[in-house]
Amino acid sequence: MPDHPGPALPPARTLVEAFLYLELNHTPDTQSRAPHDPDDDDPVSVSRQAVLSEEEDAWRVRLGEVDVLVPYASQDAARNEDLTFGPGLSELIDPGQWALVAVTYANRALEEAFLFAADSSDDAQYESVAAGWRFAADAVAEALKFLPDDADELPAEEFWTEMGRSAREDEPQRFTRAALERDLAYYRQSLTDFYRLHAE
Repeated sequence: MPDHPGPALPPARTLVEAFLYLELNHTPDTQSRAPHDPDDDDPVSVSRQAVLSEEEDAWRVRLGEVDVLVPYASQDAARNEDLTFGPGLSELIDPGQWALVAVTYANRALEEAFLFAADSSDDAQYESVAAGWRFAADAVAEALKFLPDDADELPAEEFWTEMGRSAREDEPQRFTRAALERDLAYYRQSLTDFYRLHAE
């Protein structure tokens, strides 16, 4: 019997992506869960049930019978390039899911920004708002990676998860180049505005 049974999956590019994948696809009530905070220094805290271990060439994140490997080289490249979710194209999370993740981060940033406006003395909340806008932008950027250079909208075949296909069927207009680029610009501008508004 193998030490790590479970379905074989493509590797994640970062620990952040691995935990986000597990939250989106392998935890109860995934629709109501907020995605993992990529600024969390302890990725294991994203799920009390997940187990993080070190292999020869990769981290292994295990939740139940599901294993996700994160090559050390990919994790290091993401850190060196300051990439939240990793270099290249995701093989675990489709563009529909990335768009949903972006909205979740943005909604959380917006809600926390209102709270921070009422009491701007909380440094942790300041960092949380800023991180929310940044991660929202980064998630949209991940969705845009799936867009062919000459296409005006994401092709249907790029949506391989039930969650992603459902998002596209419900709101196909969200997955055009114009809409995704507009969202990306909005999230980036929101982060810039937040920094400017609360500059010391």
